[in-house]
Amino acid sequence: MTQSMRFFLSMVLATASLASTSLLNTAGAATAEDLNTDSRQALQTLYKTNPLSETLSHKAKAVLVFPKIIKAGLVFGGSYGEGVLMKGTKVEDYYNSVSGSWGLQAGAQSYGYVVFLMNDKALKYITETKGWEIGVGPTVVVVDEGVAKNLSSSTLKDDAYAFIFDQQGLMAGISIEGTKISLIKR
Repeated sequence: MTQSMRFFLSMVLATASLASTSLLNTAGAATAEDLNTDSRQALQTLYKTNPLSETLSHKAKAVLVFPKIIKAGLVFGGSYGEGVLMKGTKVEDYYNSVSGSWGLQAGAQSYGYVVFLMNDKALKYITETKGWEIGVGPTVVVVDEGVAKNLSSSTLKDDAYAFIFDQQGLMAGISIEGTKISLIKR
């Protein structure tokens, strides 16, 4: 067996192991109190690593916080996580985030993301549709280092801004495009 074949097989086994462990851990859905606590902690983590996010939080109408998304894939992949919609410090509703993908991919990872809903249009869209497919509806800008350098409180013009943070695991690239966010009961 060649070295590249051994590497590929080890990646497959690692992916399967991580995916099954991660999915089993998320299968027992968090309680409302756990989600509330984890979401508040995730926001604090984001604010420490990206001060612009805290500035946005003061201007946002509401904030969607997904403290932990689990993503796994081997050709076909998917991700899942649960979070909260907050207005100020008050939790209004609970949502899940689901996506599927296919292509050249192998691995598993976890990450968090936060979407700052900057205007009434974005907030109304998510509450009236009981969900949201990112890429359809209000404009969402994913804030990376390049975008952050050109963004200030006076240049905020889009409906929503998303930050991806706390990435851990063995998988290249993260995108929230095509993610379906849906209202859940807690």
